[in-house]
Amino acid sequence: MVRLAISVEGQTEERFIQKVLVPYLQDREIYAQPVLLGRSGGDVYLPRVKKDLNCLARSFDKVTTLYDFYGFRGKDKTESKKTLEQKIMNCVSASLREQIIPYVQMYEFEGLLFSSPEAIENIIHQPGLEDWANGVLQEFKGNPEKINDSRETAPSKRLLDESGYRKTMHGPDIAEEIGLNVLRKKCTGFGDWLSRLETLQA
Repeated sequence: MVRLAISVEGQTEERFIQKVLVPYLQDREIYAQPVLLGRSGGDVYLPRVKKDLNCLARSFDKVTTLYDFYGFRGKDKTESKKTLEQKIMNCVSASLREQIIPYVQMYEFEGLLFSSPEAIENIIHQPGLEDWANGVLQEFKGNPEKINDSRETAPSKRLLDESGYRKTMHGPDIAEEIGLNVLRKKCTGFGDWLSRLETLQA
């Protein structure tokens, strides 16, 4: 049995983990628990991450993160997913780093939802959303994790502008309908992270 803490930035990610990841990992004797950053979520930046991860690593066997690249504060213009994940690792005490699996989602959680335009329309119940989401995907050659990260064009901004999308309700429900097999196939960054988590009990 492995006790896994997943540090998350908001209630959308918290509910996604509870609905989708917890039961999946539990079947593999990995007992995951989402924990809101700072116990209240939001405002993701390294000093806050450092405090939480150092604390969680003393209470769980393993600790991972699910933070959006888009909303991560304090990153510089040359920052990449890889460099940001390394900074997360480096902010943890050296003696605890073996327990840490840093993960940053490109560009944010809502990018995952574009893995299935059909599921977006099915859950939000708004005709035309499937065609619209397919059009967005085509802009990025079918890769949901490349839907970009500005105030106007981040995945969540697109959904909010185009539909009655409600983050904490619709987001996890869409992801649940899509299913982990499709999510990991369409979103390789997410898939690599899930594969790492699956090996914890090996």
